Amino acid sequence: MSGFFITIEGVEGSGKSTQIKLLAAYLQEKGHTVTLTREPGGTPLAERIRDLLLDCREESVAPLTELFLYEAARAQHVNAVILPALSRGEIVLCDRYVDSTTAYQGAGRQVKEGTIVSLNRLAAGDAWPDHTFILDMPADKGLQRARARGSDDRMMTETLEFHQRIREEFLALANREPERITIVDAGGSLETIQQDLRDQIDRIPKFNDTLK
Repeated sequence: MSGFFITIEGVEGSGKSTQIKLLAAYLQEKGHTVTLTREPGGTPLAERIRDLLLDCREESVAPLTELFLYEAARAQHVNAVILPALSRGEIVLCDRYVDSTTAYQGAGRQVKEGTIVSLNRLAAGDAWPDHTFILDMPADKGLQRARARGSDDRMMTETLEFHQRIREEFLALANREPERITIVDAGGSLETIQQDLRDQIDRIPKFNDTLK
């Protein structure tokens, strides 16, 4: 595949959705063709699964049920959107991907690591991120931001401890895979964070080599 796959991760309220749209516009201005997508979601079927995952409140969802639904949405998303875009030589920007599964369903729900790794690899197949940016901030501040903007999905009902485990796992992932994952401080202004992202992406050798 001749494209380049970038994922944006982070705790609730870290500003991923805003920053990824700005980054897509920046890359398009530079002449790149960009596919902007998200998880869970990205296709009609995957978006319906997203609704189930984030809005289901009439019954509790078992951790493995949740995991299987995320991976099912991912498998559809990969085959219908991500792989075709990469094969066309496009930049794919995805708001959440496999690292969110590792953090939320692994550290958060405490599903066994081996199960997470196996299902992530199975669903993602050849669509593994070339680079990942984690927008980092304390979990409590992120939750305050998310609540202030009216976010009320099922993840927002979880405890602060749950969200702190997620942040810690994101940081641990970055420590384990420093060549693939870059931490970006999400505590600054929108403009400062965006400039940091742009500077970081312009310095990725593989990005520049792939998309000359």
